[in-house]
Amino acid sequence: MFAGFTARTVTGPAGHVQTRFGGNGPPLLLLHGHPQTHAMWHLVAPALAQHFTVVMMDLRGYGDSARPSSDAEHAVYSKRAMANDALTVMQHYGFERFGVLAHDRGARVAHRLALDHAAAVERLMLLDIAPTVAMYDNTTQAFATAYWHWFFLIQPPPLPEALIESDPVRYIRSVMGKRHAGLAAFAPEALAEYERCAQIAGTAHAICEDYRASSSIDLMHDRADIASGRKLEQPVKVLWGEHGAVGQCFEVLLLWRERATQVTGNSLPCGHYIAEEVPGLLIPQALDFFDQPIH
Repeated sequence: MFAGFTARTVTGPAGHVQTRFGGNGPPLLLLHGHPQTHAMWHLVAPALAQHFTVVMMDLRGYGDSARPSSDAEHAVYSKRAMANDALTVMQHYGFERFGVLAHDRGARVAHRLALDHAAAVERLMLLDIAPTVAMYDNTTQAFATAYWHWFFLIQPPPLPEALIESDPVRYIRSVMGKRHAGLAAFAPEALAEYERCAQIAGTAHAICEDYRASSSIDLMHDRADIASGRKLEQPVKVLWGEHGAVGQCFEVLLLWRERATQVTGNSLPCGHYIAEEVPGLLIPQALDFFDQPIH
């Protein structure tokens, strides 16, 4: 799926991080969402690599990256910890300042990365998310029904882990296949990769810890930012699927303008998985946004 790209394992703060890089030009980091891997960028990365040095990575707990043991506070899977992984990866490749294009869980990592390491992130494009605090605080029946996994995965262990581990492939297909475009949105080789990685030992616990962190320690970090008036200062662009739950349940631009000083964005005619449903619409928007001069 990634002809011309090179795979490399990078040592991160909590274990190995699987990465892939290629292209030439300014550095651009791509972060994937749940329950996927960096394979989600296979239709987008080659086009971006004609203009940027593209670096992709599997978040901790996903893909072929490490699945470190967690703790009672879920700090190991906090977005702050994952952001430190991302910074380590980019510094490994010699990049101290870079752009970030991120989807879903990866976009939450990107949000934290840009807050905690503002000097490192030039600008960021976030795909199909609203701020985590806002999504929890404004949950409706429609959102809870569409995003049932948010509330399933945060339940105490071992029940969520046991149910996922009983049939990881079924879990992948249930979460991804019941959204707007169904499983038809995913190339067979990409879907096979998601399914392979879901079956790696420790995956179920890791993804549960990712969501448990989002409903606990991540909210503490986010609320501390809100209380102090701390906002994203970088240019931010948000894109969301008009057929997805995020766009239908939340005022995406309004909510991000409460958390960032420079926000633009728009919907696209798709569901949640923008990079795989409408890569031809995402690519030109990404090229335009990341090619803009930094003021």
